[in-house]
Amino acid sequence: MKNLILFPVLVLAAALLAGGCSPGAKKGAGAGAPVLVAQAVETNLPVQIDPPPVGHVMPYSTVTIRPQIGGILSEIHFQEGQEVKKDDLLFTIDPRPTQAALDAARAALERDAAQLEYAKINYARQQKLFDQKLISQDELDTNRASLDALNGTVASDRAAITNALLNLEFTEIRAPFDGKTGSLQFYRGNVVKAPDDTLLTLNQIHPIYVEFAVPEQYLPVIKKEMSEKTLKVSATFQNLEGPAPQGELTFIDNSVDMTTGTIQLKATFPNEDNVLWPGQFVQVTLTLSELTNAIVVPSQAVQTGQNGQFIYVVKADQTVEERPVTIGITYQGVVVVQSGLKTGETVVTDGQLRLAPGAKVNVKSAISPTNAP
Repeated sequence: MKNLILFPVLVLAAALLAGGCSPGAKKGAGAGAPVLVAQAVETNLPVQIDPPPVGHVMPYSTVTIRPQIGGILSEIHFQEGQEVKKDDLLFTIDPRPTQAALDAARAALERDAAQLEYAKINYARQQKLFDQKLISQDELDTNRASLDALNGTVASDRAAITNALLNLEFTEIRAPFDGKTGSLQFYRGNVVKAPDDTLLTLNQIHPIYVEFAVPEQYLPVIKKEMSEKTLKVSATFQNLEGPAPQGELTFIDNSVDMTTGTIQLKATFPNEDNVLWPGQFVQVTLTLSELTNAIVVPSQAVQTGQNGQFIYVVKADQTVEERPVTIGITYQGVVVVQSGLKTGETVVTDGQLRLAPGAKVNVKSAISPTNAP
């Protein structure tokens, strides 16, 4: 988990204050080395991926609206950029040619059905004559073939009616889902050709996807945490007004990209206020888990010596102790101290160059949870 970054719930920062001593500074401590200090505090911190990946916003669904039949575009029932509901009427193609084809198919069915009825009666008569040995087998077979042909013609007429009804339905183009319309490519009066012409692109943006990639090293922990709970995702971008949109991780790709060593993820955002927009680039924060009861100090308190990392801890007599520590992860000026420090202890955050173990200090200011920004 060393590569995971903790975003603190409580951000501690060293404040440079001109003059004045903290209430805990002793009188006559002016001879000591001037330092700034802060208190180690205990808090819960979310565990997140660092650096935050860059993602791009994608529509939840997108469809290119194309005509299924050709004709004159007679009506457009929406404005560009308008949000529409599922089954809302978008376009009407002149239905008159299709209606005429339907009427012709129905008329042909009536004609052929009448001829079929006559053929059935005639065949029944021919069957009786054949039974009486008055006509030959060949004549009977010829009548039977005529009857079968008319049966096929009537079936074809019914199929033509079904096709004409379908084409008539295609003259009304409706929205397949709730979405936001894009720019028009054809206008009223244009002749459109099926299925080549693109009339409109419709995007579903409630909800909406944010797609992003993370290094494959995070895949095991993401899969583990996702199997146990819903993983929260937030998205930010430049000039964002208000809180960052919140979503959930809903998709892990089924393979790692071998060229980049990353795995594609998708998060789903309700996007009820339309903050996210298809094609937009955002900075994604994926929260994996929460680190509880973590001891944190400002990162400038941590020093590196020959024996490793250490922190100067201010004791009650205003002298400092060099305390070796084990450091966790750092983010935005705050570091997690895994061992070597207790909650409430005072650490030096500035002025360490003048110090040595046992040196006396003059505390110029103290930052605590009550006065931290």
